Amino acid sequence: MSKTVLIIEDNNDIRENIFEILQLANYTVYEAQNGKTGVELAMKHKPDIILCDIMMPELDGYGVLYMLNKNPDTTNIPFIFLTARAERLDHRKGMEMGADDYLTKPFDDMELLNAIETRLKKKEAQQEFYSKSLDRLGTLISNRDGLAELKKIIQERRTRQFKKGQVIYYEGDKGAGLYLLISGKAKSIKLAADGRELMTGIYAADDYMGINSMLLNEPHSDTATALEDSSVCQIPKESLEQLMNQYPDVAREFIKLLAKDIKEKEEHLLQMAYNSVRKKMADAMVRLQSQQSDAGGSFKITREDLAAMTGMATETVSRTLSDFKDEGLIEKKGSAITVVNLESLVKMKN
Repeated sequence: MSKTVLIIEDNNDIRENIFEILQLANYTVYEAQNGKTGVELAMKHKPDIILCDIMMPELDGYGVLYMLNKNPDTTNIPFIFLTARAERLDHRKGMEMGADDYLTKPFDDMELLNAIETRLKKKEAQQEFYSKSLDRLGTLISNRDGLAELKKIIQERRTRQFKKGQVIYYEGDKGAGLYLLISGKAKSIKLAADGRELMTGIYAADDYMGINSMLLNEPHSDTATALEDSSVCQIPKESLEQLMNQYPDVAREFIKLLAKDIKEKEEHLLQMAYNSVRKKMADAMVRLQSQQSDAGGSFKITREDLAAMTGMATETVSRTLSDFKDEGLIEKKGSAITVVNLESLVKMKN
């Protein structure tokens, strides 16, 4: 069965050209010449992907995306903006609203087809990630009804893609909900008064981010950034509050997660304040090996991120890693590190 594409574009020539290209590529195509009609067609046909112009009469592209995000039946449909404007502000606004990609006019046939194919493949991959992550939620919540409701909330939300280095949320931003890392890796950092970065958290698949902001009803206290290409699901604050009011055991488990997060940050601050350089680096290696390592037991991290994580200067990081390598504690190739002697790192004296 062919995939379906909805084109929302007020320029007749551009819309008809895209229509012809996609039909030749064996897609089933619907078209709308304004945002209002586009929303109606999206609700009716539930296309596999939507291409939408930004500047349109009646309802612009941002309005279309907003309307579709409000409806559980359309919020997960991949959404690509078509725009003649390439300003960074437009890109950031669209991505923050949940757009999956941009195509800047004029674009050729292959750019269009590749963008659509890439997004459709990522959507299929996300379903697999969702399945694995949701299965593991069973260890979080004992009440089956509460678990089922949390799964439903997550499945109804759009998964956003973040490139390596892209900010997920900024310090000071209002906490609009909870972030579940579906795939990839991320970090959270605070800027010290002297401009140095202090890493406050490091996250892998199935970890929650922003839980303190959500539960304390305060702005984010740090900035979260993707360490590699990542998929993130944002669970709305209102939905979680309703769920926690209805199922107290769900609330208890999230409070435990908050307490754990606070405890880990306290321990990290104490380690940075009182541990020696070697002990801080050993603790960082142990933590990264347990949280971030791949099937081969290695993990990747930059000198700068290690410096932010341990409170060291980058030169000290380099020197200490070299010492650990010479002592046979780790192996290092570029930014990839493999722990060779975990026991010695765990027992490292202060």
